[in-house]
Amino acid sequence: MYFLGIDLGTSSVKIILVDENGDIVASMSKEYDIYFPFPNWAEQNPKEWWDATKEGIRELIEKYRIDSNDIKSIGLSGQMHGLVMLDKNFNVLYPAILWCDQRTQKECDYINTFINKKDLSLNTGNKALTGFTAPKILWIRNNRKDIYDKIAYILLPKDYIRFKLTGELAIDVADASGTLLFDVKNRRWSNFILKKLNIPIELLPKVYESYECTGYVSKEAALETGLKEGTMVVGGAGDQAAAAIGTGVVKNGEVTVSLGTSGVVFASLNDFYLEEENRLHSFCHANGKWHVMGVMLSAALCLKWWVENVNNNNYDELLEGAERVEAGSDNLLFLPYLMGERTPYSDPNAKGAFIGLNMIHNKYHMTRSILEGVAFGLKDSLKLIEDMGININTVRLNGGGAKSRLWRRIIADVFNKKIEIINSTEGPALGAAILAAVGYGYYKDVNEACESLIKVVDEIYPNEENAKKYERLYGIYSNLYNILKTTFDVLSI
Repeated sequence: MYFLGIDLGTSSVKIILVDENGDIVASMSKEYDIYFPFPNWAEQNPKEWWDATKEGIRELIEKYRIDSNDIKSIGLSGQMHGLVMLDKNFNVLYPAILWCDQRTQKECDYINTFINKKDLSLNTGNKALTGFTAPKILWIRNNRKDIYDKIAYILLPKDYIRFKLTGELAIDVADASGTLLFDVKNRRWSNFILKKLNIPIELLPKVYESYECTGYVSKEAALETGLKEGTMVVGGAGDQAAAAIGTGVVKNGEVTVSLGTSGVVFASLNDFYLEEENRLHSFCHANGKWHVMGVMLSAALCLKWWVENVNNNNYDELLEGAERVEAGSDNLLFLPYLMGERTPYSDPNAKGAFIGLNMIHNKYHMTRSILEGVAFGLKDSLKLIEDMGININTVRLNGGGAKSRLWRRIIADVFNKKIEIINSTEGPALGAAILAAVGYGYYKDVNEACESLIKVVDEIYPNEENAKKYERLYGIYSNLYNILKTTFDVLSI
């Protein structure tokens, strides 16, 4: 008996097959391109998502000699917020506008002004940010009316894959929470917001809980993928909620940190909660509860940019050198705002920067300062969560960056918290597979599944001396944005 987890990431789709014991028995990854047609724009072609997904599923089944009859259900995870627009014949009208696209600041300003902050927050749990879906819809209406007038259906990225698998138009509550069109507290589309923004509810898909069945693999999809026709497909979740499931973060106050392209600090909550200034996102969790999270737009992306441009893609050499540098990188600080920033500043004009650079620093200092700068950025979100009165003793990590021993150590010291390493690094894909198992009925609920399948295999305790050093440097780091904001704005004109 197997459960398939599909995670449609920003740069690749990851497909894993999990047995009833939670062991990953097969995995496959397929990459696709991101397009940057103009500064601050980021787009992808949904057809390339589907091509990569169907080829990945077929190759996984063939390579590992899997009997598709043994795959009992499928869960989906994916990059959040992206806008996919279909016409009445289900054809893609325009490239998908991604979560990291920053073109919609004017639309965000309009929403935040036209709908007063209190009403917007109470009805969506959030404020308008450039990453969210609703401002993207308004941008299309304002700038490509020819496209907007043809829209018959709006989907998020992973839900386009669901449509190609099942022919059904559906979304889960966790992913819908990031559209700014969703009543997070009551887990339904917000009629108030839709009416205010003049967006017909008929454009939006039906909403499900993350573990509910949303459809079954169609005959056409079965032929293209090698899956069995009629295989169940459950709601799934946006990548961060799915990653939390995949790391077992489902109880009140438990925290996971995602070190992917973006960086996320995610806290599971039993009840709906609003951070006073909406610097944290308040979303539905995939286990039927809620969560808050802070998001930095460039996390592992910072290291990727640095290694690809400085060291010819030789990660090992740079990271080994960075390990020989003392904590604090000889007072060299890095601001990780390569794509603007979301939490806590919500500023698409923010820029990356090295601060304190002098002749004693080399590429290894700079590499370590990047890792530390990302950890400081994540700590911004952690502090906001703690300011809510949530007592956080341990943190779990997921994402590609979490595979770095040095980065795990730095986060433990910067956070001054115990870091738990679990028995899987697959995060969102595993979370999707767990949701598939719950939907199939193998577990009674998500919490039971996580308790059964997710185990702690290692613990990293903070180094007291390093923690003190980082606390001092974080105090300097946390003031740099406000000092440089005017400069960032000038450079963005």
